Amino acid sequence: MFVLLIIIMIVLSALVLQIMPPRDKRVSLEKCFPIYKVKDGNILSRDGDVTVGIKVFLPEIFTLNTADYENIHAAWIKAMKVLPAGTVVHKQDWFVESTYKADFDGGDQSFLGRSSERFYNERPFLNHCCYVFITRRNPGRRPSSSVVSNLLLRRTAIEPEVVDERSLADFSDRVSQFQRLLSDGGFIKSELLSDEDITGTAEKRGLLEQYLFLQSESNQHELTDISFKPEWRIGEKFCQMFSIAGVDDLPALCGPRITYDRYSTDNTKFSVGFSSPANLLLSCNHIYNQFIVIQDTVTTLKNLEAKRRRLQSLANYSRENMISRDATNDYLNESLSQQRQPVSAHFNIIAWTADWNETKEVRNKCAAAFSQMDAVPRQEIVGAPQLYWASLPGNAGSIPGNEMFSTFLEQACCFLNFETNYQSSVSPFGLRLGDRISGRPLHVDISDEFMKKGVITNRNKIVVGGSGSGKSMFMNALLRSYHVNGAHSVILDVGGSYVGLCNLLGGYYFSYTEDNPIQFNPFYIGADDTLDIEKRESLKTLLIGLWKRETETFNRSEYVAISNALQLYYTKLANNPDIFPCFDSFYEFLQGDYMDVLEKERVQGKDFDITNMLYVLKPYYRGGEFSFLLNARDNLNLLNQRMVVVELDNIKDHPILFPVVTLLVMEMFISKMRKVKGVRKVIVIEEAWKAIMRSGMAEFMKYLYKTVRKFFGEAITVTQELTDLISSPIVKDAIISNADCKILLDLRKFTNKFSDIQNLLGLSDKGKELVLSVNRSNDPTRRYREIFIDLGGQVMKVYRYEPSPEEYFAYTTEESEKVKVLSYAAKFDGDIERGIQALIRDSQL
Repeated sequence: MFVLLIIIMIVLSALVLQIMPPRDKRVSLEKCFPIYKVKDGNILSRDGDVTVGIKVFLPEIFTLNTADYENIHAAWIKAMKVLPAGTVVHKQDWFVESTYKADFDGGDQSFLGRSSERFYNERPFLNHCCYVFITRRNPGRRPSSSVVSNLLLRRTAIEPEVVDERSLADFSDRVSQFQRLLSDGGFIKSELLSDEDITGTAEKRGLLEQYLFLQSESNQHELTDISFKPEWRIGEKFCQMFSIAGVDDLPALCGPRITYDRYSTDNTKFSVGFSSPANLLLSCNHIYNQFIVIQDTVTTLKNLEAKRRRLQSLANYSRENMISRDATNDYLNESLSQQRQPVSAHFNIIAWTADWNETKEVRNKCAAAFSQMDAVPRQEIVGAPQLYWASLPGNAGSIPGNEMFSTFLEQACCFLNFETNYQSSVSPFGLRLGDRISGRPLHVDISDEFMKKGVITNRNKIVVGGSGSGKSMFMNALLRSYHVNGAHSVILDVGGSYVGLCNLLGGYYFSYTEDNPIQFNPFYIGADDTLDIEKRESLKTLLIGLWKRETETFNRSEYVAISNALQLYYTKLANNPDIFPCFDSFYEFLQGDYMDVLEKERVQGKDFDITNMLYVLKPYYRGGEFSFLLNARDNLNLLNQRMVVVELDNIKDHPILFPVVTLLVMEMFISKMRKVKGVRKVIVIEEAWKAIMRSGMAEFMKYLYKTVRKFFGEAITVTQELTDLISSPIVKDAIISNADCKILLDLRKFTNKFSDIQNLLGLSDKGKELVLSVNRSNDPTRRYREIFIDLGGQVMKVYRYEPSPEEYFAYTTEESEKVKVLSYAAKFDGDIERGIQALIRDSQL
């Protein structure tokens, strides 16, 4: 017997020497490559395993709450339960350091657009891709890590079940069911990988090549050496591997989510995925491999029961045996009582860097990532080659059994990565915001895309933020993006927040000073306008508003008289083109021609007291106190002017000027709303909304918010006084109830009384967590603010807004900085673009 054993060992040694090449010689990858063929999206290994590859699109990080993570966790469990016993699920998440590539040839070519591209050019971020490989192991394959025994004991090169059409069809059906169940929760989308995705083409790398050489899809084809001694290197990359491969490595507790302390408060617990520290929150090049092998429940429990009995018999001789017996007994009890699915699992991180000096930092980051999950980080040295090889797409069947631990499917799925980074919108309309982790620029549509999806029913917005929260900066960026996309904007401002933007965009800026009072001319009708019924109605409303107080009534005869006066006035203008249309000429018409008409028609004073009307309107006539207001001769073509800013700061408390100016602006916007077809119209009401409400315009605000949607428009209200929001029922009825988009900036100082704000705005608990995380852990080396956006209570995200230096100086509301910008612009004959460029150059010296 001993002699026979010696002979077998000699034979096996000879086989090993033939199979395994000498260590001092390089091995051709082609000779030992485990993938035999890729066809119809299926990967066939040389061991007879069949693998289907799926690309998975995960929900965005920092947008989910506890309930969302539990739903995603449940979706993975349901999906894996349809897979047959013996199936290996290999989830592979790639996180590759990339940089933003600016587009200087297309897109926004304006001064601020190009400055933003320069500012973000080469901004580093972590690019993420997620793949799931479902492997049906060859039934004839032996569960051993020894290559030699596998070759000796195999019956045939490929088992009949591998190529059996019925068996393959059943496997394909199971994979389809897996995809369907995974996407049923609404959080995850997936698509099957094609042959080209796996093998690549002449122009781009496939997944196999990307993994082997740790190179991205966009890199050119380049073959490099793979060596594991004296250190693990792939080309110029220094690699490290950390794994969770044993029960002793596992945390005491696990779940679908953990609390992210950086964004949490005393009142809210901000959630991220349980494995997030090993994914997007691990800031280095790495791959997170997750292996779950579905076990045959009956066989597994039978083997464990036998093991329990053996341990029971040995429990009196060793305390370790007694503990193992109890653990096995608990496992069996839980499996049977709660219908748990037994699985084997393994998780590892492959991290790399091209700089040897960074290898220690990479090791520390990987170890810290597992430690944050309360897992024991174990660096793989001896087992790294096997695990690296088994992590090759399509080769998951080769995962060594001694590198896996037994658990239940529910616990194993907690270690899966549930999240991806922020994604840009595919909509052509939108504005530029930033990823919350890195600040990578994103194209974000908060209007049209979600309107089409039915998430919101109107485009109206309410913007709330305290002083210094970055509210004005964001609004300037929003309106500039609207302008670039062809929108018409009318802004009622208090505080001078839009001077620079209006100057840059060549808009009309109306403000009141003693030297240059505010001027309009509602009687002027441009070439593109007409005296239609809406224009006449708006002029009647203006004249009645100038003549009568809110408490005074007017009868129908007065209304008819004013209507006739306007009709006769414009008839006279048509016959006398030398008369300039304005309030002065209309007043003179009333004094002369229309007085004669009234006498001929014998109109009584009780029906229309024109003398009283002329007396009340006289301050607006030539030489009167407000003669400047309605007789403008400049900036008359407001219908076609795409940017109009009306600064109300100096007149917001004036009892006469403010109501009149407000009426004029509203008339102008309604005219745009109804007459400018097929173009987006936006009205922005800053803190002026409070004065508007006091002036009896609440009903108009209700009308505006309910009607503007029908004319491809949107109304935006901006405020910083939350007490006004809470105490005003008009605001709730007129504004908040009709604004499906809520934009909130830094409200941390209201943390302890946020419940009132939450109830008023209709925010969910998820929204509360997100709002109170804003600006809680900003990068001190960058100048930005965070913004919370809620769309219909269904889509909630926090973005960065980080302006370029040019945008910052164009939008700034700091008085000292505004003075600098204007003084520099004055050096270049008022050219604000050249002024800002000069200011930035001098600031960098």
